[in-house]
Amino acid sequence: MKYKPYHVYKDSGIDWLGEVPEHWHVKRLRFLVTMNPSKQKVSHLPKDTEVSFIPMEAVGDDGKLDLERTRTIEEAETGYTYFAEGDVTYAKITPCFENGKGAVMRMLVGGAGFGTTELTVLRPSLKINSQFLYYLTISSAFRKLGEGSMYGAGGQKRVPDDFARNFEIGWPDVTEQQYIANFLARETGRLDTLIEKKRRIIELLKEKRIALISHAVTKGLDPNVKMKDSGIEWIGKMPVHWEILPFTKYVTDKSDYRGATPEKVQDGVFLVTAKNVRMGYIDYESSQEYVREEDYSDIMRRGLPHKGDILFTTEAPLGNVALVDREDIALAQRIIRFRMMPKRFDGVFTLFAMMAGYFQAQLASLSTGSTAEGLKASKLNLLWLVAPRQKEQRIIADFLACETSKIDRMLEKVEAAIEKLTEYRTALITAAVTGKIDVREAAT
Repeated sequence: MKYKPYHVYKDSGIDWLGEVPEHWHVKRLRFLVTMNPSKQKVSHLPKDTEVSFIPMEAVGDDGKLDLERTRTIEEAETGYTYFAEGDVTYAKITPCFENGKGAVMRMLVGGAGFGTTELTVLRPSLKINSQFLYYLTISSAFRKLGEGSMYGAGGQKRVPDDFARNFEIGWPDVTEQQYIANFLARETGRLDTLIEKKRRIIELLKEKRIALISHAVTKGLDPNVKMKDSGIEWIGKMPVHWEILPFTKYVTDKSDYRGATPEKVQDGVFLVTAKNVRMGYIDYESSQEYVREEDYSDIMRRGLPHKGDILFTTEAPLGNVALVDREDIALAQRIIRFRMMPKRFDGVFTLFAMMAGYFQAQLASLSTGSTAEGLKASKLNLLWLVAPRQKEQRIIADFLACETSKIDRMLEKVEAAIEKLTEYRTALITAAVTGKIDVREAAT
């Protein structure tokens, strides 16, 4: 549906904003909100009063809040950020800011809350509707300009509070703000429902992919083959002529790249990190880091990658695997490189076997760590593989390469549809809160 612009516009005097509806006001945000307000509203309450406690992980990228946690005022008033019912918050640290983390604080226990110091709090005045303000803070204009103002290095970059204080906006009266907020709540709700349905399709496709792989690498492709009990609950029955073999016994070359993080540079040799190793392939787009060419020999002193080697992530995430498809790369910590004995294990079959449910279940049972599961190198010799004869391995590998590629193409289409819906959602919010479209009639 296309939405009409307002009838008359005026120059806002703000480069990024351009024209705004003639009846809108233009001011800095500091005149409409109180930033990071004092705890005066809760100062009179007993110290044992329960209030909401909201760490960063409780704040969604879609405005949702997880309100399961509480603390007493005494436990939370020191060292945490304070907010009250109706306050608007946004995450100021990278990458949470860029990902749109923020929310209107609602349904807080005791009408108040404390949480991560990486939240900036905006308390709306009577001139600005809290929901309209929230949509403003998740608009592409606010996020992109805020990203440009970040200070600090690497993963510690933050948006300064002065950015929001001095952020200039066009804004209508509170009645029109409510119309815009109501319209956006309804339309984004519809879009979110569509996006959620497509995300569920992705989950089902991924489940189908793993089920297909797991069946093929433990049962084979012949429905009439004689089966035997494997003696292992995770596998059940397997073909009578297949074996269960210790994984590391058939590794001919291995390099564990755990250790000091190499110094990153703007250009040089591509550094494959655990972020790049997806389930079945190396994603060169998800993270682009480089190391100096003159440092390459030292970084890779434990062993150079060859095409067909298997990369395995030991932590964050645990158990992702991919084949090396180019040799002009460096490998980062939390990655182990394996080269299998070619006379016993086909590399592509091994890759699929390591993605299968039974192998991933082994990793889960051997992993340690409370915040991020990891696998110690000493546990590798406890891993095992279900092994058909090599000719059958190649047949299974070819079958899975073909079938999983079909599923992957479907996944790409659904992911592309989600991306378009998400882009439209952001564009709609930005257009509405900056006055580029008139949604007053559509809101009723």
